[in-house]
Amino acid sequence: MTTLYTADHEWLRIEGDVATVGVTDYAQSQLGDVVFVELPKIGRSLKKAEAAAVVESVKAASDVYAPISGEVLEVNDALAAEPALVNSDAAGKAWFFKVKISDKSELGGLMDEAAYKAHTA
Repeated sequence: MTTLYTADHEWLRIEGDVATVGVTDYAQSQLGDVVFVELPKIGRSLKKAEAAAVVESVKAASDVYAPISGEVLEVNDALAAEPALVNSDAAGKAWFFKVKISDKSELGGLMDEAAYKAHTA
């Protein structure tokens, strides 16, 4: 399993040809208390950098972008029911969606953990 990060503060965990996508702990700390999450529809085709989901907090609403192109296989219904999971477990239980990767070459522009930490420093 490999975890990569985007400049827009999404993380993705890659297992085979499936990526699980969420927002980073840094992103949730900037948002504040999350009160609503809108997830993509299962079966939706996403293009890299396309808005895929929405997260709303008491401070702002933000798009969650697809870090890679592919088809949405699964969404985290628990997150829709309990948006505050984003604040309590951004890198774990608060994943947003799983996508079947259509072009692994798109992973090339993403950051590893060390590069992401430097990006947010």
